[in-house]
Amino acid sequence: MAKFGSGVVVTGLTAGALAVVTALAIQAQGSVRQTAPRPTAAATSPAKAHSSTPPVPGIPANSGTGKRVVYSLSKHRVWLVLSEARTAERTFPVQASAVSPRPGTYSVLSESRGPRKGSDGVEIQDVVIFAQPSGVTVGFSSAVDGSMASPPPGLRTGGIREAPADGKALYAFLSIGDKIVVVP
Repeated sequence: MAKFGSGVVVTGLTAGALAVVTALAIQAQGSVRQTAPRPTAAATSPAKAHSSTPPVPGIPANSGTGKRVVYSLSKHRVWLVLSEARTAERTFPVQASAVSPRPGTYSVLSESRGPRKGSDGVEIQDVVIFAQPSGVTVGFSSAVDGSMASPPPGLRTGGIREAPADGKALYAFLSIGDKIVVVP
């Protein structure tokens, strides 16, 4: 029987192990190619990629300065802005009222934690009143049940509705006399 030195045995075992590892790596690479989806043009091109979360709209231009709440009639959105901030402390969508205030600057006239009945019969809370166009009281509120339904047709209501968490934030942000800016 031929004798092999320990170096030859170690070299042979190492070569065999490398051959097995290489074969397994090639097999694994082939299975990855078969199961991994190819990237789409949208995934590989940043210009075409899109996010499922829409971008948060910035504070409207010409909406004043200092601490204020900005309400956009066309965007149905509110921004809570700290003094001289370039970005809003918070922004959220709202359901517009049947009677809207004209664009301009208003002051908070009254606040009420609630709950109480709104002019549409819905139980509301965190009420902030700031205008009274044509004798209709206009202000922000949230429905106790969390609904944000459109006002009933033909009913002249002034409740601008927001989600309960947004209503609590707006109520905590404002005090009597604070500024509300309504923009188109």
